[in-house]
Formats: sequence, C-alpha cells, structure tokens
Amino acid sequence: MPPHVRETAVKLAIASLIVGLFLGFFDIDPRELLADFGETVQQIFSVVASVVEWAVKYLLLGAIVVIPIWLIFFLIGRVRKRNQQPPKQQQ
Repeated sequence: MPPHVRETAVKLAIASLIVGLFLGFFDIDPRELLADFGETVQQIFSVVASVVEWAVKYLLLGAIVVIPIWLIFFLIGRVRKRNQQPPKQQQ
C-alpha cells in the first residue's frame, strides 16, 4: 500500500472518529441517521442553529466589554509610537 493511501486512510479514520464522537454527543444513532435521513438533516440543522444562536449571544456579550478595552489600548499604543518617533528633519 503506497504511503499516501495509508496516510489518507488514517486521516479518514481520525475524522470519522471525531465526527462520530460529535454526533454521539447529541445522541444521534447511526441506524436512525440512515433510516430517517431527511429528518436527521433537519435535526442536525436545528442543533447547529441552536449552537450558533448560543455562541452569538455570548460573543456579542463579550464583545461589548472586550472591543472598547482593545480600542483604548490600541489608541494608547499608537500615541506612544507617535511620541517615540524622532521628528523629521527638514533639508
């Protein structure tokens, strides 16, 4: 077996394990997944949508605090750089 085929097989096995663990976390059974594929896609979309909704809520909540603090430090850094630069000499 060529090395790239072996590497690809290992990568696919690891990816399958990770996806399987992720789906198992949400109590998705492989038999149900195949039997009710259309409904399963809707359930997966619903779960993903709820996770995104949860993440966006906390992302915005944190950004209300983090962005102004970052902006203050960014502006202070710009002012310090400007004050440390030697004045341009005229020729």
